[in-house]
Amino acid sequence: MSALASRLAIAVAGLPIVLGAAWVGGWWLLALVAVGTILALHELYAATRELRPLALAGFGGALTVLLGTQFGGLEWIALGLLVTLLAAFCFAALADTSQSNTVSVATTTLSVVWIAVGLVHLTLIRADAVDAQSVDRGRLAIFTVLIAVFATDTAAYLVGRVAGRRRLAPRVSPGKTVEGFVAGALAGIFVTWVAMYDEGYLEIWESLVLGAVIVAAATLGDLLESLVKRDLGVKDMGTLLAGHGGVLDRVDSLLLAGPAAYYTLLALGAVAP
Repeated sequence: MSALASRLAIAVAGLPIVLGAAWVGGWWLLALVAVGTILALHELYAATRELRPLALAGFGGALTVLLGTQFGGLEWIALGLLVTLLAAFCFAALADTSQSNTVSVATTTLSVVWIAVGLVHLTLIRADAVDAQSVDRGRLAIFTVLIAVFATDTAAYLVGRVAGRRRLAPRVSPGKTVEGFVAGALAGIFVTWVAMYDEGYLEIWESLVLGAVIVAAATLGDLLESLVKRDLGVKDMGTLLAGHGGVLDRVDSLLLAGPAAYYTLLALGAVAP
């Protein structure tokens, strides 16, 4: 099976599960986010094994972020990060290793900030839309983010393979092209505009701003993971999703796009503070 066919097969199988959880919301969405977070953390810890990440502290902090946010809201993210930091320092003090404790603690804390905090914003987008019909608005908001990121990634990949000539960031990710980025940007902004069109949720200019933010954050999220992989000397973070690599390879764009979309909607008055 070619890489493209493999990617399409995984997308066809996985997208209904993701969209179904987003449609239902609540604990179903949290469960999916939790599974994605744990698998992505596992992949990152395996790739950074030489840095001695403190996995128990990372998993514990991530679950505190997810459960705390579900019960108490955005401010519980801070508690999750505090739990991660304190647990990491405690485990580092007890560990018998020659690795720098600073590196171990920093790697563990970064993993939770990057993955758990990034993904938990999807649950906030789903839950916090401001309107008498907040369930419908929350559903629209998260569907817009998910589909816009998917459209951005897919269009950039396809156009980059077919017509890509100029490298977007050759030192970070040689496979990404300017042509692919432009195609992905147009696709992501168009999807966001169509999703919000005549819905009475955002003004046209606001939907275009949201689309541009999602595109920029998704692209930076992808490049950030590529930078980490290049630094670690690995091609993919995992093999679970075949042509997609690992779970972290698949959700990398969402890790920045989710928070960026949430705070843009917050600034536009479309989600509750």
